[in-house]
Amino acid sequence: MKKIILLAVAAMTLNAASAQVTVKGSKFYDNISITLKGGIVSPYQHYAFWKSARGVAGIELRKQVTPVLGLGVEGEWSVNTSSWTKSYGVHPSVWGPHSKNIIDHQLVGAFGTVSLTNLLLGYVGVPRTLDVEAVAGAGWWHAYKTGTVSGPSEDDVDFADKNSWYTKAGVNLNWNVGESKALTVSLKPAVVWYMGRGANQHTTVFNANCAAVEIEAGLTYHFKNSNGEHYMTLCPMRYTQSDLDAINAQVNDLRSQLSSARADADAERARAARLQQELDDCNKRKNKVEYITETNVVDNSIENLETNVYFEIGKSVVSAAQMPNVERVAIFLKNHPEATCIIKGYASKDGPEDLNIRLANNRAKAVYDLLTGKYKIKASRIHSEGNGISEMFSEPEWNRVSICTIQNKVK
Repeated sequence: MKKIILLAVAAMTLNAASAQVTVKGSKFYDNISITLKGGIVSPYQHYAFWKSARGVAGIELRKQVTPVLGLGVEGEWSVNTSSWTKSYGVHPSVWGPHSKNIIDHQLVGAFGTVSLTNLLLGYVGVPRTLDVEAVAGAGWWHAYKTGTVSGPSEDDVDFADKNSWYTKAGVNLNWNVGESKALTVSLKPAVVWYMGRGANQHTTVFNANCAAVEIEAGLTYHFKNSNGEHYMTLCPMRYTQSDLDAINAQVNDLRSQLSSARADADAERARAARLQQELDDCNKRKNKVEYITETNVVDNSIENLETNVYFEIGKSVVSAAQMPNVERVAIFLKNHPEATCIIKGYASKDGPEDLNIRLANNRAKAVYDLLTGKYKIKASRIHSEGNGISEMFSEPEWNRVSICTIQNKVK
């Protein structure tokens, strides 16, 4: 018997060590259950089983540590419904016949269970409909004894309450019912050894003469766990080699993308540094003022005059140095009320294309706003438009310009 118990403990320990990493819903307050049980108990030998059977009822509180290992505490009470008077060599103080109490025996102790089904077949993430458990326990045994009875030699024996300890071994046949597996119906046969052999004897050995057989039925309710179920579920922690190969391929692909992104970022930083240097060099240059006036005779009645207004890199604000060019156009338009002006804005090819298009539009509008706002030229006499990127001049900064073309009727 000791070898069986040691083997069961070793199996439970090994399974507990491995199961901790394969299931979830196994926190300290998870997998708690309560069991109400009842049945019959009768002496192991020397007595007719059914004739000598007494009623027994009890309660269990259990913690399922792993899908295989369970630990719990229990209490049982037997009902005084039969008289075990013939001892056949067993001292009558073992059973306490003729007790005047309704409850004549009680057991309070701890027990452990091993799910043989999960141990041998493995846990599948949901309790099986039928689960077979091995049970072993020990605890305190108390007999309520009052009155007298004749012993084997017809001597009267006085009985008082008796305390001892007990050991227990049995099997639980569990049927897990319902979709949620919250309830379990069990058949619980077991053998209980009362380790004190009789009056005036204190040896504690397994003795069939001091044993009883229990056959009980139980109803267990499993409280809900932190994973939302009434039982442990499997964690997705095991991968096949193909899964690992796929994950490694994804990791390598992400590393390649990261390396490419870093190279692109380095190139953009270098380009930004180059543009910043060009901007710094441009800002250090002295502003140039160009006065360009061209006269083109388109027909015999219209003459076209052109004036250029230049801008700094990346800007659409007319600088003070370029204001004389704008004022030249304004004075001409004021002196010639019949004349009109077309303003075309341009940008160099440096920088993003969409930015240059906006710069071209804004540079034409900047001259337009000065003529209509500051110099009060009628808007109907002026037309402005952005013409995008220009390559009219070999020097890039000359292409950052608004060209004002005045159309005037020849008298």
